[in-house]
Amino acid sequence: MDVSVPIYVESRYRVNRKRIRQVARDTVHKNGIVTPFEVSIAIVGSRKMRALNKKYRGLDRTTNVLSFSLEEGKDIPRAPDKLYLGDVVISYPVVIQEAALEKMLVDDKIAELVEHGVRHLLGQHH
Repeated sequence: MDVSVPIYVESRYRVNRKRIRQVARDTVHKNGIVTPFEVSIAIVGSRKMRALNKKYRGLDRTTNVLSFSLEEGKDIPRAPDKLYLGDVVISYPVVIQEAALEKMLVDDKIAELVEHGVRHLLGQHH
């Protein structure tokens, strides 16, 4: 199956790209998607996350994860052979704080947030 998980990471952050891709794939497959798909993952700093929250949610603060579904837009060009889910954006500084508070490894916290964000793109909300 053709699976595409482009990852953007601001240069100073170290992440396990292989694990991020695997978590995204596993989450999609566990939710019954069997067609080829693409989801992008971005790991950003607090300034960028705060700006995204302010622009899209009206919140002047940072959060740990945001999901931007392509389904919410209109007239999205689609290839007939691939499902474009959208984007998951994760704040690395918030991950560091939450991982410390929860006594988790940073890579485990990132994996948890990738799964959470992808589930939002699949229409699962809490």
